[in-house]
Amino acid sequence: MDALSQAALGRVFELNALLNDDMNRSFERDGLTPARAHLLWVLHQRGPSTQKVLADELRVSPRNITGLVDGLEESALVARRPHPTDRRATLVGLTDEGARLADDMARGQKELADGLFGGLPESELAAFSATLDRVVERLKQLMTEAYGASEIEESR
Repeated sequence: MDALSQAALGRVFELNALLNDDMNRSFERDGLTPARAHLLWVLHQRGPSTQKVLADELRVSPRNITGLVDGLEESALVARRPHPTDRRATLVGLTDEGARLADDMARGQKELADGLFGGLPESELAAFSATLDRVVERLKQLMTEAYGASEIEESR
């Protein structure tokens, strides 16, 4: 089993590298960094949010979220506006161009899922997903044992 486990881990590393390369090329084409793309995706999913909420969601500092929002605002992908009920707060939301780009990202994700898994029988895809779930949980457990639970939560 040792050789089989090592081969499986090698394939996981290869998959990770390929997915990262594809993602980074897509972000570069759209003029985004991974962090800015993540922020766009969160806004696409959540809707307009305060910078505090966004910083918590992305697990970054308030200073870091300010820089990310500034960059996306300069690119006309997000806009700040006053909070309707809290005059001390500001909401960050997608512009029309930001919403279009986020919709394109969602479409690209669906196309990739269809391309990767579209021809697989449902039973194989279900077994693959269940195996991935177990592997992810094992990795989380190993990381918790090695680094502690709070550090694992902070890194996600």
